[in-house]
Amino acid sequence: MDDDRLGWLGLRGRTCVVTGAGGGLGRAIAIGLAEAGARLVLLDRDRATCEETAHAVGADAVWMRCDVADPEDVAAAADRTARERGACDVLVNNAGLLRAGPIATLTLEEWTRLISVNLTGYFLCAKAFGRQMLQKKRGALVHIASIAGRHPQPWSGSYSVSKAGVVMLSQQLAIEWGPSGVRSNVVSPGLVRTPMSEPFYRIPEVAERRAGIVPLRRVAAPKDIADVVIFLASDRAGYVNGEDVCTDGGFGRVLMGLVPRPGFEARDPAEG
Repeated sequence: MDDDRLGWLGLRGRTCVVTGAGGGLGRAIAIGLAEAGARLVLLDRDRATCEETAHAVGADAVWMRCDVADPEDVAAAADRTARERGACDVLVNNAGLLRAGPIATLTLEEWTRLISVNLTGYFLCAKAFGRQMLQKKRGALVHIASIAGRHPQPWSGSYSVSKAGVVMLSQQLAIEWGPSGVRSNVVSPGLVRTPMSEPFYRIPEVAERRAGIVPLRRVAAPKDIADVVIFLASDRAGYVNGEDVCTDGGFGRVLMGLVPRPGFEARDPAEG
């Protein structure tokens, strides 16, 4: 699936690890990296979906079952990557959970499980694969957070807390590892239509309302997010470090537009 048009990214031959590769967003990221000529290592707790992604990319990808919340799984994945693909050049921390639940009744077990994947798993993978980058003094980490890390998402347990933690983890890594040539950045998606969120869009009224509140008037496809991830992973973003790139179609900027102000109604820009 190597696409010569993407050679400008400088990812050809680079060893790129994607966690949560079996999901919709992880698969789109993997496909994009494969198109840029990267050598892929795909990780997911679900063996079947991870293998499906490996087939979808059409590249000589290494794939393996890995629970990012399990230190032994992560260590084994990092060791196998080094043996079969060489030291990691790019890590995309993408594995994640989303669970409904109000804080008032959230159990410690529910809180911890989500944090263990969405935040601790990112820490474990950053350490295991980042160690390989630090040894050769070059590399890029891209972590998937969410606009929910900036704006609290109610009734979602510890999800927003975990995503806010991802942003700070990335910024700390950027400061500590930047002097060694390893960059760390975050992509914070807004509304994205993935298998995890698909149940919301099966209700036509909900799908219409969601698209209607985004200034671009559409909900993102996984590729919209993947394109930003791949840029940050590439040499073209070589001086971007410690950033949180909000990729939400402008959704996070609509607050003031919701305030009634007579005389300031919306107009068609084409009318001048």
